[in-house]
Amino acid sequence: MQKSVSGIGKVIRSPKTHKFWLKITAVIVGSFGPVFFLGTMLDYSEPARLTLDFLSWPLDGLQDYTEPTTRFLSALTGGFLFGWGVMIWCLSLWVYDKAPEFVRRSILIGLLSWFVLDSTGSVTSGNTPNFFFNIIVLLLAVGPMWIPTRENT
Repeated sequence: MQKSVSGIGKVIRSPKTHKFWLKITAVIVGSFGPVFFLGTMLDYSEPARLTLDFLSWPLDGLQDYTEPTTRFLSALTGGFLFGWGVMIWCLSLWVYDKAPEFVRRSILIGLLSWFVLDSTGSVTSGNTPNFFFNIIVLLLAVGPMWIPTRENT
């Protein structure tokens, strides 16, 4: 027997809230794509360079986009992040209503997979501050989706 949920719990666990939060997650993930895409062009790379500088705190200007390999990696990163954000948005539009729990679990598993690999790579590459930024991004991206929706809407 399931306990009754009231007040804020009803709002957080509502399918409408989860569906809305998927769009927030899509924007959080996808917004990094254009930033890193700009890093592919030396004349427009400052937003990507500044983002990397911020994520590898402190701001010290040591991040640099002069190497072609860095710009290529930025192209790959930007493409993957933008595509992942678009996919999450599409799941909220076309799949969520048919399988809300499967969409929720898929997004959680994807975000947790990103978090573990990105954070571990950040620490092993000497950019430990990014691990702490990743915690913030993870919490914002997951939001109320930690908790399954209530079955009776």
